[in-house]
Amino acid sequence: MANLQVNKTAHPFDKTRFEALLNRRFFYAPAFEIYGGVAGLYDYGPPGSSLQSNIIAEWRKHFIVEEHMLEVDTTIMTPAPVFETSGHVARFADWMVKDLKTGEVLRADHLVKNVLEARLAGDKEARGLAGAPPKEDDKKKKKKDKAKPTAVKLADEQVAEYESILAQLDNYSGPELGELCRKHKIRNPDTDNEVSEPQQFNLMFASSIGPTGQHPGFLRPETAQGHFLNFSRLLEFNNGRIPFASAQIGRSFRNEISPRAGLLRVREFTMAEIEHYVDPEDKRHDRFSEVRDVELDLLDRHTQTSGSTALTRMKIGDAVHKGIVANETLGYFLARIHQFLIKIGINPTRLRFRQHMANEMAHYATDCWDAEIQNSYGWTECVGCADRAAYDLSVHAAKTGHPLVVRQALKEPIVTEKLVAEFNKKSFGKTFGKDSAVIQNTIGSMDEALLSKLQGELAQGSTTVTSSDGKEFKLTPDLLTIEKKTFKQSIREFTPNVIEPSFGLGRILYALLEHSFWSREQDVERGVLSLPAVVAPTKVLIVPLSAKPEFDPLVRDVSAKLRRAGIFSRVDDSNTTIGKRYARNDELGTPYGLTLDFASVQKGTMTLRERDTTGQLIGEIDEVIATVTELVNGAIDWAEACRRLPAYDGVQAVE
Repeated sequence: MANLQVNKTAHPFDKTRFEALLNRRFFYAPAFEIYGGVAGLYDYGPPGSSLQSNIIAEWRKHFIVEEHMLEVDTTIMTPAPVFETSGHVARFADWMVKDLKTGEVLRADHLVKNVLEARLAGDKEARGLAGAPPKEDDKKKKKKDKAKPTAVKLADEQVAEYESILAQLDNYSGPELGELCRKHKIRNPDTDNEVSEPQQFNLMFASSIGPTGQHPGFLRPETAQGHFLNFSRLLEFNNGRIPFASAQIGRSFRNEISPRAGLLRVREFTMAEIEHYVDPEDKRHDRFSEVRDVELDLLDRHTQTSGSTALTRMKIGDAVHKGIVANETLGYFLARIHQFLIKIGINPTRLRFRQHMANEMAHYATDCWDAEIQNSYGWTECVGCADRAAYDLSVHAAKTGHPLVVRQALKEPIVTEKLVAEFNKKSFGKTFGKDSAVIQNTIGSMDEALLSKLQGELAQGSTTVTSSDGKEFKLTPDLLTIEKKTFKQSIREFTPNVIEPSFGLGRILYALLEHSFWSREQDVERGVLSLPAVVAPTKVLIVPLSAKPEFDPLVRDVSAKLRRAGIFSRVDDSNTTIGKRYARNDELGTPYGLTLDFASVQKGTMTLRERDTTGQLIGEIDEVIATVTELVNGAIDWAEACRRLPAYDGVQAVE
């Protein structure tokens, strides 16, 4: 009886009920709401804050602790020259269009996506392939997130064209998005007005540092640059060895054009980023064999550019071997990202890895895959995993003159022979005067073949060198000699490449909430969040059946024992029924409940309730606490708990 089967799909996902639950229980809410709010800014309430903290704690264990990463915490405010050098000032931008009559600003690719998806939904409805759209909530009529579907049947060719456009939407440039708007008569869905040609809009928030305003700066749009600028210190901390990784969790800011999708598109958000430094000539990973057989749903760039979104399920080992994923280190992190997302509760059937197409690739990336999670808004990028090559370290080193390189002692010295030009400086200066440096630079830039030619001509008596401005200079053996010399190289110096997994924690949190939400089969109004214990805001609810004084010592004792076990619990001693108390904590995702009744007072027993099945077990208080501790820590599952403890029959064993 305690291990009952649960039908979580008895009722279809109801976004209105879902959002009402999140709002009522204050998981998050619009910031500055009593002042009217600002789009794209949200405050997290107690359960939302705890959920995010628990996701971060598990992220730290999964990546920083297990992978021995070096954690840093760098500044948010960043001087403008840093982002000018990194390329963000010139290229960190999205394409926007304006409503030609109202001036409303829309992100161009989102406009195309929303309008074409609405037309395809209307086509399905007209063909009888989909039910009527859900009734619109009166409170939300003024806030339109997407184009409204209208039941209009499209020609088969039109459907195929729309689907092809959507499959490769991220690959279109700004002018191409403008052409799509004209060709397919795409207008602002809120007003039916035409829109302007797309223009680029830089997403960084500009600011200034200091009272004079003479030092321009930006709020960082990512944490990555803080890693790169501290590379030399991190390398020294790691005893000069690579590969190694740095990690950072912190706030970032992007001035989104039209944030309309709740936590999925915000202007201030928490990121968790890893920068894994690797030898560009050896991108193997020591632990790749541990994840080789992990299967992922992949959507590669070639499939997308052909107009398809068909997924290929493949072992990551095979994907790397076939060259679909560029190298072992990139593949290793894709598998580890997959494992993390599944561990915290993301539905694996609604998770895919999509490769960036050429035109959407970030300016710093050579290859990139996004972990996309399906939700009520569609497929949303929640984690990006990019091979940034040596771009960032190279540009910052070139700008500052500070070498951001690895110096590696070679096991076997490399011995080479090459021709070397040597100048008789005394005679050379007297002969050529101010032209001496020009001649030396010209000869210094020559390759082995040209130096060999000069050597042969000098052996014949003289040679002639022509500078870049066309001047000719005659050289003789008393001024210049060219000889072969042996060089022994014992140190290799190189700029490492960087593999970067970048997590948008707010997006992951929202997708997790959607994937966890369902309604009881017997009562659609009873919503449940089936959050895994590892991330649930509260792990255990303590419910005293009575407010009588004799229950107080028991409640304190159970709370203290859970606290000592490191388990976060709450006591609900309100005067409402026990069923209602459990129901409202089911909404918060609390996985387990402990009920103290009159049998607890008399005989020292306690019942243990599981959230999803509502099944209950009974045992001695310490025995139940030990069992729930193992459940929360993931040492056992509910089936094992049912084998350890007897089912509770609902009758208090009191005298």
